[in-house]
Amino acid sequence: MSSQIKRIGLMGCGVVADYGHVPAIQAVEQLKLCSIFDPHEESLKRMQQKFNIENAFTDEDAFFNSDIDAVSITSPAPCHRANVLNAAKNKLPVICEKPLAMNKTEAKEMIDAMQKADCSLYTAFCYRFSPSALKIKELIEREAIGQVRVLRLINIWNCHGKYEIDANGNKIIQKRREDRMFEGGPMIDCGTHQIDLANFWLNSDVVNFSGHGGWVEEYEAPDHIWLHMDHVNGTHTIVEMSYSYHHTSKHPHTEFIYELIGTKGVIRYHNEAQTFSMETDQGTENFPFHPVKSFTGMYNEWASALITGKSDLLATAQQGLSVTEIASQATEQAINGRYK
Repeated sequence: MSSQIKRIGLMGCGVVADYGHVPAIQAVEQLKLCSIFDPHEESLKRMQQKFNIENAFTDEDAFFNSDIDAVSITSPAPCHRANVLNAAKNKLPVICEKPLAMNKTEAKEMIDAMQKADCSLYTAFCYRFSPSALKIKELIEREAIGQVRVLRLINIWNCHGKYEIDANGNKIIQKRREDRMFEGGPMIDCGTHQIDLANFWLNSDVVNFSGHGGWVEEYEAPDHIWLHMDHVNGTHTIVEMSYSYHHTSKHPHTEFIYELIGTKGVIRYHNEAQTFSMETDQGTENFPFHPVKSFTGMYNEWASALITGKSDLLATAQQGLSVTEIASQATEQAINGRYK
């Protein structure tokens, strides 16, 4: 096998790995998915058979000894710390799903361990690699709408709904949504993508932020939350996230929108309408529409980084830590500021 092809091991055989990470890794010419790990044998075997993967392990030591060059971590967030520390112990570079860690202490421990092992650690923010997101970055950099002053980043949906139907036809609580609420709610989960995009597009640090919540249900974390961020360059970003928007509706609706308001125009991306355009005094310019995520684009960039040792597009672990801190603290601010 060519030295330019990297043998990849993946940890965590859940839903996102199934629809996103595994197909993307297998689509990248410079990567070969050789080994997968999951403590749950049923999930492990199902993924191995579906994607025809050579090795599948429920034992971590066996996984790390399976002749792999790098690790993709797609396990649940509470597992990230242990997975990354084991990768560091085995001196293997990592790309890790968001949120990077459950808290700042964990993230710093992970970053320190990978630095001591002299291995790269990237955070898997796949929204960066949508061709539409990359086009927005290019438009901002060439000041196509002048100086950006306001970002509105909206992702309000039902997180798969409050209920699901079990094997016996009974209506039960949707576990995937419930788990995400117990792990911190929509800002800590999906909201990290929007926070990262604001940083990625503006290339300007956040100097102030505040979180405000609404509670449709009685979880500790708000299931509808707003984040306001002030950037060094004077831009203000508003992130709105919900996991309870139409969460009990028979016919649910979703709103996923980017709006960038500048001194000379507006950029608007609307996922449901599948539109992407820019309005200036010259008129309307429409751009090709692309889905919000690109796992394949992310893994193409990771493959290049593994070969060359650098990347200008992947989110570093430190950036992942910063994003997680903002999401976590904003959620805590919302909880502490709740009017009872």
